[in-house]
Amino acid sequence: MKWKAHLITSVKIAVAAVIAIAIAGELGLGYSASAGIITVLSIRNTKRETFQSAVNRGLAFLCAVGAAAVCFYIWGYTLLGFAVYLLIFALICLGAGWNEAIAMDSVLVTHFLTERSMAPQMLINELLLFLIGTTVGIVVNLHLHSKDEVFARLAGDADIQMKGILKRMSEWLLQEDRSEYGSDCFGRLEQALEAAELCAAENYNNALFHNDTYELDYMKMRQRQSVILKEIYNNIKSIEQLPEQTEQVAALLVRIEQDYHRDNTVTGLLEVLEQLFMKMKEEPLPESREEFESRAILYYILKQIQNLLEIKRDFMKS
Repeated sequence: MKWKAHLITSVKIAVAAVIAIAIAGELGLGYSASAGIITVLSIRNTKRETFQSAVNRGLAFLCAVGAAAVCFYIWGYTLLGFAVYLLIFALICLGAGWNEAIAMDSVLVTHFLTERSMAPQMLINELLLFLIGTTVGIVVNLHLHSKDEVFARLAGDADIQMKGILKRMSEWLLQEDRSEYGSDCFGRLEQALEAAELCAAENYNNALFHNDTYELDYMKMRQRQSVILKEIYNNIKSIEQLPEQTEQVAALLVRIEQDYHRDNTVTGLLEVLEQLFMKMKEEPLPESREEFESRAILYYILKQIQNLLEIKRDFMKS
C-alpha cells in the first residue's frame, strides 16, 4: 500500500510541475522552469498545510523582494549584495517560522541578480512565477479528503486492544502467580493509538471549512485511558495476597470490557462502581498486614478505574 501511495504522489508532483511550467511558458515568462519548482515545493500532505504554506511563502516573497531591493541598491547586483540579502532574509524567515520559503524565494531573487535588474517587468515576471507555481500546487491538493472510514478502522483496532487488556486484567487479577503476566499488549496498544491519532490529524488538516476536532479529542481521551491502564497493570502485578474483594473487582473489569464501545456514556458503570465502594466500606477491617496491603491496592485500583471511566464520561459530555 505504501508504494502505491508513493507512486500516486510522485505522479501528482511530476504532472503538477509540468503544468506549471507549461502555463508559465505560454504566458512568455522568463525562467518558466522555476514555476515547476515552486509547485513541487508547494505540495503538502494535507489541504490545511498546503494553504498555510502558500500564505507563509507569499508573505516571505514580499519580504524577499524588499530585502533584495535594499541590498542590490546599496551593494549592487553582486555576490556581496546577494550574500547580505540572504543573511537578512534567512534571519526573517527563521524568526517567523517560514523556513521552507528561504530556498524557494531566494531562487526567484537570483533571477534579479542574473538580469542585474529589478525593473517593473522583472517584478511582474517573478510575481507571476510565484502565483502560478503556488496556485497549481494548491489545485492538485484539492482532491484530498478526510479518511473517515480509515480512522474508524484504526480507532476500532485501538479499542479492541484496550478491551483485550481489560479482559486479561480481569483474568490475571484472580491468579496468585502472575510471573507470566507480561506488558507486551501495551506496546501494541501504543502503536494502534499512534496510527489512529496520525489519521485523525490528517483528517483534521484536510477539512478546511470546519474545525471539528472530535477524532483528535477521541484519541487524546483514549491516550489518557491507556496511561491509567498501564498503572492498573502495575498495581495488579504488585498484589501478593488475594482478599475476598478481588473477585468483585475482577467482575467489574469484566463488565467494563463487555460494555466497552465508543458511544457508551459509562453512567451505569460509574453507578456500579459507587455501589462497590460503599460495599467495601461496610466490610470488616483486615486482620493481617498482608491483607491490609492487598486491600489497599485493590481500593487504589478501583480509584484508578473510576478515573478511567470519568475520563470517558467527561468526553461524552463535551
